[in-house]
Amino acid sequence: MSEKMKVLIIDDHPLMRRGIKQLMELAPDFEVVADAGNGSEGISLALQTQPDLIILDLNMKGLSGLDTLKALRAEGIDARILILTVSDLKSDIFTLIDAGADGYLLKDTEPDALLSQIQRIAQGEVILSDSIKDALIERQMNEDPIYSLTDREMDVLRLIATGLSNKQIAGQLFISEETVKVHIRNLLRKLNVHSRVAATVLYFEHKGR
Repeated sequence: MSEKMKVLIIDDHPLMRRGIKQLMELAPDFEVVADAGNGSEGISLALQTQPDLIILDLNMKGLSGLDTLKALRAEGIDARILILTVSDLKSDIFTLIDAGADGYLLKDTEPDALLSQIQRIAQGEVILSDSIKDALIERQMNEDPIYSLTDREMDVLRLIATGLSNKQIAGQLFISEETVKVHIRNLLRKLNVHSRVAATVLYFEHKGR
């Protein structure tokens, strides 16, 4: 990439923040612009720095990772948000994906593999284990709900699946960003999911049939 991606780290363990920062500095395409020791500080820094990628811990004192994630999305933060945690409980994963997380990785992942996965998430890929993808699909209606989408909603979903932001989708389709948001709200409701990631999983599952 010609321009470095701005990264914000939110984790309540100073050593973990330092370790993640050192790991990110190994990649020339990332620049850690700030780090926060709690959710409230992280939200404030996100609004100030407008990062491209946020690495967020799940289990934090004070404002939890889930509440921080919800607040970031409520504030209109469009960054890709990666949950980096020790928890591999499916219930946690479902809850965070539904709340708008773009990826979910475990802290015990080998550093080289972790950095590679973070880079892929930053580029717009959805990084979830096959078992989690299968479980997400099982939660949906037995009948493929994608057939209920309009042509324009399918266009928007296809572009979401490539990792584009609302602004980029608006540019591709020559419509306003507000119109994109309306289409996304409608297609999420029709697909019976609550996040772009969950919709992307359904899209690729549909294409694979």
